[in-house]
Amino acid sequence: MPHIDEQNVLHLLGETILPGEKKTIHFISSALYTNTEVNVPVIISRAKKPGPTVLITAGIHGDELNAVEIVRQLISKKMNHPRAGTIICMPIVNIFGFLNMSRYFPDGRDLNRSFPGFKRGSLASKFAYQFTHEILPIADLCLDFHSGGAKRFNAAQIRLTKGSKQSLKFAKIFNAPFTLYSKTLAKSLRSICVNSGIPYLIFEGGMSGDNNKEIATQGLHGILRILDHLDMLKPKFVLDEPETNTIFIKTTSWVRAGYSGLIHNKIRVGQYVHKGAHIASITDPYGSFRRRVRAPHDGFIINANLAPIVFEGDALFNISKTLDHAKNDSETKLQGKTYKVEL
Repeated sequence: MPHIDEQNVLHLLGETILPGEKKTIHFISSALYTNTEVNVPVIISRAKKPGPTVLITAGIHGDELNAVEIVRQLISKKMNHPRAGTIICMPIVNIFGFLNMSRYFPDGRDLNRSFPGFKRGSLASKFAYQFTHEILPIADLCLDFHSGGAKRFNAAQIRLTKGSKQSLKFAKIFNAPFTLYSKTLAKSLRSICVNSGIPYLIFEGGMSGDNNKEIATQGLHGILRILDHLDMLKPKFVLDEPETNTIFIKTTSWVRAGYSGLIHNKIRVGQYVHKGAHIASITDPYGSFRRRVRAPHDGFIINANLAPIVFEGDALFNISKTLDHAKNDSETKLQGKTYKVEL
């Protein structure tokens, strides 16, 4: 079991990491068909001064490059070297999926639906079991980074479990453009953290197979605000106070395609739209029809489908339906944050 002893020495994955030490150790997940071991780098940076242990993960879905980029920037800019405590970074948790540019493990399973796993289960299940028992228990806070899938571009957002006071506090500090209440999915990393009492934030931004600079900046700045709050961030990296506060969203609704065809989006992700606004058009490839897609109600565009072709019934836009006015204080400017994406 990972732990920090009375001398402030970290014991993790069979290694000892002293106060003030920086070390990359390897979490051995399995082997390729060639019997070549596949290792997941675990990048650890410790201050001499005791403090919290923050676990920062990305790439649980191997094709979510935006998530990987956020943690990569944190490391490359040496922002992961704390003034107190310990920062553990895992930029690519699902190394198999990253190698194949796939969401899944080679066994076809979604790692984020495999926790806490089994010691002798499938490949994804065994990995989840090892992660749950050999890494996660050391964390005082887990920041987990994701992107939208299936050509769906997410506005930068924190997903929050309703009723979790600790996570709510950290969501306010992270201060993504949006904070959404959402259900905790069974067998996800989030569910394990919630059940274990580990404060946990899941960040969603951008889409799989893509790297968006603005989304990466939002994710990185959120991490820095968290570390600064915990007195772990070195003074040279401290950010100015944000101009706006995160917008809390209670519920959203999906707009679905009424026709099959080519889609031409007319709005940007993060934009506020009014009921009846023309947000997209659907055409056939022969020039015989064009149908407008209109916003069914006022709200923020939280997610947009950027696929060029859609089928009738496909999800096109996720639009905020009700805001949490109790959390959106008077200083919050409800204009959101729009993102430059290819529509």
